[in-house]
Amino acid sequence: MFGLFFCKGPVRNFQDATKSDTEKFGRWHRGMLSRGVYLAPSQYEAGFTGLCHTEADIDATLEAARDVMKQL
Repeated sequence: MFGLFFCKGPVRNFQDATKSDTEKFGRWHRGMLSRGVYLAPSQYEAGFTGLCHTEADIDATLEAARDVMKQL
């Protein structure tokens, strides 16, 4: 499981999560979609990896995430 929050510091609870930049998350999410990476549309939802995901899938996702992060 994984999740992403655009804020300073760690997210340890719901109050921390509410301080995150939801607009930036939206821009990041749309950027990932445009690169063929389909993730949960809300930062309050968890992402999951499974046995069907290959190393190549994970590498491609990380590459897409790096590219999108550079544009934020």
